[in-house]
Amino acid sequence: MNKLYSMLLAFVLAVGMLAGCGAQEEGDEANATQEEAQEVTLQVDVSKNKGEEMLAEEEITVEEGTTLMEVMEDNFEVEQTEGYINSIEGIAGDDKEKMAWIYTINGEDATVGANEYEVEEGDEIVFDYQSWE
Repeated sequence: MNKLYSMLLAFVLAVGMLAGCGAQEEGDEANATQEEAQEVTLQVDVSKNKGEEMLAEEEITVEEGTTLMEVMEDNFEVEQTEGYINSIEGIAGDDKEKMAWIYTINGEDATVGANEYEVEEGDEIVFDYQSWE
């Protein structure tokens, strides 16, 4: 009886270990899927005079939750004041000429500073150096 009990116990332990390994694999697959879902890809274009002169066209992949300011600072030479970009690649806004960097998100005028906007999958961001008149 002892031998039968020992064999039964060994069998139960073996099944438990295999089940645990399977659960680990499922957990690994779920984590991999989560990691993939935590990245977003967006398009950033930098231009002048309402798109007449294209300065840069970049497809960028970042972690979900990244702000537009972080994207810009990591990929371009940027100067900013209080979350608003006033210079990209050495081209600064000019009050005298009434020129500034204006940006759109998916064709719509931005309503917040670049430091407040968290980029989303498929965003099309355009920074254009143009007259604000």
